[in-house]
Amino acid sequence: MQRLYDFLRRHPTWVDTFWAVVLFGISGVSVTSLSGAPGHHMSVAGGLAVSAVLCAVVALRRRFPEAMLLLALAAGLAQLVLDLETTAADFAMLVITYTVATMGARWASRLALAVSLVAAVLAQVRWPAQHTGFLGQAAITVFQTVPFALAWVLGDSMRTRRAYFAQLEERAARLEREREAQSKVAVAAERARIARELHDVVAHNVSVMVVQADGAAYVLDAAPDQAKKALETISSTGRQALAEMRRLLGVLRTGEHQETGEYVPQPDVEQIDDLVEQCRSSGLPVDFKVEGTPRPLPSGVELTAYRIVQEALTNTRKHGGPDAGASVRLVYFDDGLGLLVEDDGKGAPHELYEEGGADGQGHGLIGMRERVGMVGGTLDAGPRPGGGFRISALLPLKPVPQRSPCAPADPGQAPADGAPPGGTNTEEDP
Repeated sequence: MQRLYDFLRRHPTWVDTFWAVVLFGISGVSVTSLSGAPGHHMSVAGGLAVSAVLCAVVALRRRFPEAMLLLALAAGLAQLVLDLETTAADFAMLVITYTVATMGARWASRLALAVSLVAAVLAQVRWPAQHTGFLGQAAITVFQTVPFALAWVLGDSMRTRRAYFAQLEERAARLEREREAQSKVAVAAERARIARELHDVVAHNVSVMVVQADGAAYVLDAAPDQAKKALETISSTGRQALAEMRRLLGVLRTGEHQETGEYVPQPDVEQIDDLVEQCRSSGLPVDFKVEGTPRPLPSGVELTAYRIVQEALTNTRKHGGPDAGASVRLVYFDDGLGLLVEDDGKGAPHELYEEGGADGQGHGLIGMRERVGMVGGTLDAGPRPGGGFRISALLPLKPVPQRSPCAPADPGQAPADGAPPGGTNTEEDP
């Protein structure tokens, strides 16, 4: 039965055609009986022709509702003009009234309602009931009008119900699309976060290892002790890089931390001193100063500060050229944390870029701006007068409205007293 029901729903015209054939058979019997009844003078040919037209209206009502309404009206007028009394085929007018009220154009629905209200009146005037007074004829007219009015009301209610369900389906589809879009945005944000972490880990530690390996190769014969120290630095740096990589990749494995119960803490401002010492041991002179009173900071601010210093020193080592030095200034304010990282490098040799020593993609500064934007801070990066590069950032400790991570800072915004100034420089990785 379910298969039959599904088949009938997929082929509504076949169903309508079946009922049209049944209706035509009943109408044929009705026309024949009326033509031979006393007091009736219906033409059999005319009655069958009109019945065939009305049955065609039933068969094609869902394919062409407006056209079938007009065809039914034409058949009704033909009945009035040719004096063909109503038969069972006139049931098609009730059906087409319901159909156009359900799925037809608005003008067709209004026309069907108007005709439904006058059809019974015209029929009663054209073929009045025999031996019936005025009140009786009025009662018959009302009795014949009510089914047409109910058919139109039912059809219009069905139209409203279908529109309501269509709106619900459209809303559900829209919500599903929005949910998918939000999921994609969340995935993209997570990928960007992982990319930033990978860039910070790989760019810094690998650059230290490359510098130490070059130094060890240069002094391997002349100063074996220095070469040994460089190899030890390479080993410790590699282990640190592997540890951070394992931590980062571990968060991508569902339930790993829950199963092991182990968490690796994120870097904070206290580890900046170790980072500076690591850079010094790799041959980069770094002057590190802390101003103000150190105090606990939000974890996001501490991680951002550490990554900015890490990326800035990595850029100095990669792009500053020989004999480059750097300075790191960390300033605690009442409502924020200031960072200033400067170097006096003159630029790396041209062959360094040819060998792939610089990434050349500008992802370092982009990652910095994204990190600073996530905590609501400002970042200024650009070359210094006379050579070198300068990166300053102000990280607020109070909640501030979020903006796009890559949006430039307000040029008219004045930093706190003594803080490294913010700016709108959007220059890429030097």
